Amino acid sequence: MAHLFTPFTVGSLALKNRIVMAPMCQYSVTAKDGKPNDWHYTHYTSRAIGGAGLVIIEMTDVEPDGRISDFDLGLWSDDHIAPFARIVDACHGYGAKIGVQIAHAGRKAEDAATPVAPSAIAFEGPQYKLPRELSTDEVKRMVERFGQAAKRAVAAGFDTIELHGAHGYLIHQFQSPVTNRRSDEYGQDLARFGVEVIQAVKSEMPSDMPLLIRVSAVEYVDGGYGIDHAIELCRRYREAGVDVVHVSSGGEGRPGKRKPGNYPGYQVPFARQIKEALGVPVIAVGMLDEYALAESVVASGDADLVAIGRGLLRDPYWPIHAAQALGVELNVPKQYARAF
Repeated sequence: MAHLFTPFTVGSLALKNRIVMAPMCQYSVTAKDGKPNDWHYTHYTSRAIGGAGLVIIEMTDVEPDGRISDFDLGLWSDDHIAPFARIVDACHGYGAKIGVQIAHAGRKAEDAATPVAPSAIAFEGPQYKLPRELSTDEVKRMVERFGQAAKRAVAAGFDTIELHGAHGYLIHQFQSPVTNRRSDEYGQDLARFGVEVIQAVKSEMPSDMPLLIRVSAVEYVDGGYGIDHAIELCRRYREAGVDVVHVSSGGEGRPGKRKPGNYPGYQVPFARQIKEALGVPVIAVGMLDEYALAESVVASGDADLVAIGRGLLRDPYWPIHAAQALGVELNVPKQYARAF
């Protein structure tokens, strides 16, 4: 049995294999109401049919102005619960577990009239506006919005929740010295906002449901943080209730002296460093589309799970083809068995 196809369990989340569909924005909410539609239903259900152990629905925002674009998903209203539950039930019917990534874009909210952020520092690019700095009371209300979104995710039947603390979005903006220049408690302690969000979200989740967080292990902009800062952040997040860390990098600004590798597996060492430092399960991500590479990441112990992004966009049946390539007994839907 290839290591990629061994079961994995954390809390109540029992996965049939180590393959995760990475959350990837579809920008396809044509009604601009935050509700998933037939595109999202087909998109995610197809990957469940294709054999992914865990499907993570794309960045889903806690308020309308927290979206990257008006075409993004949201969980700011109880009206969103039923459309998500439809997708959850379908994915369960095809043997996959499913989570949702909840987030706020902060200063990267392109369609907000006035974005909000920890500090009034604009993201580089003509499509980005100067954000308004959140007051301390507004930060606390933002924490509550994350908790309410988590409550709705639980009501929709999700098996797990992931917080988006990477790629320059709001949680990341608070944890970075590049974007957080506040003088209050949320500036004096760069982990505080993330910790409070985690605590608010965990308070709405069943006690055995695991919480994931995606982090950028290093920043590439000049003056950005490195792996040691990320490890300390993750230590605080683990103590607050995070069960699994999904390890990416960058997204906070234009790279300076430090450059992203942009070759297969370039982020895997970050995942291993966080795993070894904290003893927490980790998900590795980033150009892991080659079957042998994905297998080696799990087999070597570099990560417990691998998240596949573009590979699953190109091929909804990536897990089946990986099993075929690695000599694993195929578990193909009976309707497609004649093709294999």
